[in-house]
Amino acid sequence: MPAGAVVPGVTGRHVLVTGAAGGIGSAVVAALTVSGARVSAWDQAASGSVRAVDVRDPGGVREAWRATESADGPIELLVHAAGVMSDDWDLCMAVNAGGVRNTLDVATEAMIAHSVAGSIVVLSSNAAPIPRTAMAEYAASKAAATSYARSVGLAVAGHGIRVNVVSPGSTMTPMLTGMWTSDADRERVLAGTPDQFRIGIPLGRIAEPGDIASTIVFLLSDAARHITIHDLRVDGGATLDM
Repeated sequence: MPAGAVVPGVTGRHVLVTGAAGGIGSAVVAALTVSGARVSAWDQAASGSVRAVDVRDPGGVREAWRATESADGPIELLVHAAGVMSDDWDLCMAVNAGGVRNTLDVATEAMIAHSVAGSIVVLSSNAAPIPRTAMAEYAASKAAATSYARSVGLAVAGHGIRVNVVSPGSTMTPMLTGMWTSDADRERVLAGTPDQFRIGIPLGRIAEPGDIASTIVFLLSDAARHITIHDLRVDGGATLDM
């Protein structure tokens, strides 16, 4: 997207990005900034303009929301990208599922109170609907997050608030490459691993964070004004059976 591009429904609006320091979250912040949005950023640790917020803490989320709106005005758009990949069930559920609940509950309450016809995008995963070897905890937490977001979207649709989900597949971020032990791992992602009942990526490429970010900007924008309660897979066809 060229610098200074006008994106109706995004340009000039106040948008909050959680998980803003992550691989996809930082790409979302960059894409929204280029689109002319007024971006507020949260992550677990503060850095520069990023506010430290632990999405596992409902009281902390509520207080941070109030502080963010007090500083920069009502939040009109939300991208919830905070998440972890772990084999710790409690951690995955607290961050990936609980974080979505805590943030969306506060966001929709505030948008309704301010009469904001907002747009919300929750970052999930294509692992949510597909069984994954050695990823049960992560996949289950993302499935819960996806279901919660879509149910909230149904509840608030009458207020003009749209809630959508973006479910990436393998994306070139530290979360993915941190699991690799050699260059051969990249080829296994592309080709698939039959012994784990996992197909590869039909498009033959691993997504870049910008691919996910541009999809999120689209869903936030007026170009997607009649799309809500939708789970959009951005995975090069890796969930072609769904």
